[in-house]
Amino acid sequence: MGKLVNGDDGLPAEDVGFWTKEKHAYLCRYVDMSRSVRSLWTAPRKAGATYIDPFCGPGRAKVRETGEFIDGGAVAAWKKSVAGGSPFTKVYIGDLDGKRVDAAEERLRRLGAPVETFVGTAVEAIETLIPKLNPYGLHFAFLDPFSLEALDFRMIRALSGIKRIDILVHIAQMDLQRNMGKNLSGDDEAFETFAPGWESAVNKDQAQKGVRQEVFSHWRTLVEKLGVWPSTEMKLITGSKNQPLYWLLLAAKHDLAHKFWATASNPSGQTSLL
Repeated sequence: MGKLVNGDDGLPAEDVGFWTKEKHAYLCRYVDMSRSVRSLWTAPRKAGATYIDPFCGPGRAKVRETGEFIDGGAVAAWKKSVAGGSPFTKVYIGDLDGKRVDAAEERLRRLGAPVETFVGTAVEAIETLIPKLNPYGLHFAFLDPFSLEALDFRMIRALSGIKRIDILVHIAQMDLQRNMGKNLSGDDEAFETFAPGWESAVNKDQAQKGVRQEVFSHWRTLVEKLGVWPSTEMKLITGSKNQPLYWLLLAAKHDLAHKFWATASNPSGQTSLL
C-alpha cells in the first residue's frame, strides 16, 4: 500500500507512481469495450452486472511525480460504465484498511454508485461476497493487489465458480523477480500463496529467469484447470527506468471477453511473458 495523503476533495488519497494512470486506462478501456454486452444484463428485470474490487484503496490517488490527482480503480471503472450508458448495477469494494474503504465508499456514493463494502483480506471479501451475487448475472472482478502474495489463489478459485465472470488480474512481475531467493530457500511463501504446488512443478536448478517463467506457467495451468482461461494478451506496465513492474491479463470463460481484452490492451507485439 502507498501512504495516505490529503486528497483534493476533503478525503484521503493514496500516494502512487505515474504508472497507475496507465493501469487504470486499460481497466477503463475494457469496461468501455464490454458496455454493449453488459447492457444485456443491466436492462430492467435482468440479472444485473457487477463490479468487484477487493483491493479498492481510498478511491482517489495523487501521482507523486506530478502532484496530479486521479481516480482510483473502482471510481474510474464506475465513471466509465456510466459514461458508456451501461452502469454496473452493483459495485462491491473491499480493503484491509477500513479508512481506505470508507473513503472509496463515500466517493462512489457521491457519484450515485450502488456500492457495498467489506473490510478485511481480499479472500475474506470474495468469500463473503459470492453468496450475495445473482448466479445468472454478469460479473467483473479487478484484482489489483499491492504484492504478489496478496494475490492469493483462493480468490481466483472462488471466483471461478461463478457462471459468468471476467477477472482482470495484476501480477507483480517485480515481486516474482526480487523475492526469488527467499522463495527458493523457503524463507518466503509468496509463490506458494500465488501458485500452490509450484515447488513440485518447477525445476529450481536453473537460472532465475527460467524459474520465474515456470512459476508463472504453473499459475496459468492452475487457472486453466478452473475453466477461467487466462488470456495470452498481456500488458506490461513499466516504471520510470523502464523496469518491469507488473502485468495485466484477463481470465475469462467466454471468447468474447478475450477479444475485448485483446483490443483494450493493444499489446503492440508484446509476446514475452516474463
